[in-house]
Parts: sequence; C-alpha cells; structure tokens
Amino acid sequence: MTTIQLSLPDEVFAALHRAPDELAGELRLAAAIFWYSRGMLSQERAAQLAGMDRTDFILALAREGVDAFVVDMRSLRKELADDG
Repeated sequence: MTTIQLSLPDEVFAALHRAPDELAGELRLAAAIFWYSRGMLSQERAAQLAGMDRTDFILALAREGVDAFVVDMRSLRKELADDG
C-alpha cells in the first residue's frame, strides 16, 4: 500500500470540527465518490478506497445524493444494438 501525506493548516481542523483521522476518512470517501461518479473507479475499487464494503459505499452514495449506478450511454446503446 502506498501512503500519501497531505499537509493542512491547523485552522482547517478547527473550522471543520474534525480530528485529523476523522478528516482523513472523509477525504478518502470524498475522493472515492468523486472518481466513482465520473466512471474512473468501479464500485468495488471506490469502496476499497473509502475503506468500506460495497454495501456501506452504496449507502454513502445515497446519503450524498449520488447515483449508485453510473451508466455510460454510449456503452449502453452499443450493448442494446448488439443484443437486437
């Protein structure tokens, strides 16, 4: 596993009322949701990044108002055309 170090001003933690480990978890979830919603990560990989299982990740998506299933319309059209 690779570790990424991020330096943030102390004022950020105070403004958000978060401890560093709590904010780290929120940042991981935010990144997972961001990359998942853009189709860059699968649900499984995004859940892994967020430190969750897929069920908990899907519930987190729902809490954030993000579609749990990303559909690429071009791929869907191709798949429907191939099926018929």
